[in-house]
Amino acid sequence: MWVYEKKLQYPVRVSSCNPKLARFLIEQYGGADGELSAALRYLNQRYTIPDKVVGLLNDIGTEEFAHLEMIATMVYKLTKDATPAQLEAAGLDQHYVDHDKALHYHNAAGAPWTATYIQAKGDPIADIYEDIAAEEKARATYQWIINLSDDPDLNDGLRFLREREIVHSQRFREAAQILIEEKDKKHFF
Repeated sequence: MWVYEKKLQYPVRVSSCNPKLARFLIEQYGGADGELSAALRYLNQRYTIPDKVVGLLNDIGTEEFAHLEMIATMVYKLTKDATPAQLEAAGLDQHYVDHDKALHYHNAAGAPWTATYIQAKGDPIADIYEDIAAEEKARATYQWIINLSDDPDLNDGLRFLREREIVHSQRFREAAQILIEEKDKKHFF
């Protein structure tokens, strides 16, 4: 069903050590609209969605794990050579005290990841619209991080991720149309 190729979906490069950028990126690691939340949301919703769009949720959900891996790699590369003083200056001192440089699922403000970040209403149309909103929020977050970044190498990977969010949103919009048409034909939910 699924093959892990043991390589990143897109190359991750950073120009220099930059814990401040890492702190921003942690939002996409463990934040409400980050990659973990998206992957879990879609892979959970697939069990109560009509067959016509189940594959889409499975495909995008697993791709979100690939994006999570890219974010983890970016954060690692941005912090691996950082001193405790640099981490403190970037606002990562509490993270450092609790986890050293290990990744932990929390948002940029340090609030831990919670299952309340993901939704599954059981109504296929409501769930797909939730998914569209999630992708658009992730796209916006990537753009805002790019706006704050002066690292052209990092920005290349961030632009890739932003564009994938746009594609996912488009696919979910197509799925919403399919579900609406099916509902009108069959009145199945």
